[in-house]
Amino acid sequence: MEAPRKQWLPTAGPTAVRTKDAQLIQIVDFALAETTRRSGHWLACKKGCTQCCVGVFAVNQLDAWRLRRGLVELEAADPARAERVRVRARAAVGRLTPEFPGDAASGVLDRVEAAELAFAEFGNDEVCPALDPETGGCDLYEFRPMTCRVFGPPVTSDGGLGVCELCFQGATEEEIAACEMRPDPDDLETKLVEEIESQTGIEGETIVAFCLASKPHAR
Repeated sequence: MEAPRKQWLPTAGPTAVRTKDAQLIQIVDFALAETTRRSGHWLACKKGCTQCCVGVFAVNQLDAWRLRRGLVELEAADPARAERVRVRARAAVGRLTPEFPGDAASGVLDRVEAAELAFAEFGNDEVCPALDPETGGCDLYEFRPMTCRVFGPPVTSDGGLGVCELCFQGATEEEIAACEMRPDPDDLETKLVEEIESQTGIEGETIVAFCLASKPHAR
């Protein structure tokens, strides 16, 4: 029998964390709106475009906490829809567990170099369980991870200025750079991740499927 995954009940979190996370989201969403304005027709992102919904990616514990909170709220508003998300997540976990480069019981990714290299080739064809296959929309859109919120516009990362391959077609490097998105200039996210990890006792990154596969439990 699979060991129960250690999760933290989102609604048990301190109000301060929810308030700070709401501030973070407001900052990022404002940055996205400004970048969208500057980008104009070069930014192809819209509902139904699922380019960023295919392929497993790492999420931090703040993202995981927010996703589970979103699923709790969805369950209260639309239990059937929430259950469909969980069913898709459980199916994804079943497919991904055999080669998961981490602790499959907790869903936490290993930090060693070999695991990081394996993750680069892991689950690249896996569809996000939060994606509704009928509508092409995200069932947890308001609670989506930061990676989802900044995908599309030009954003600086370790590899330089990255942009979705569907966006900015025909634009010059200078035009792309002029639309760069700076989502979190004061690095509020890092502070909140540290706070969540300290309170939950769970450190490290995970993936969306493990966040949503089972109902959270109070600590």
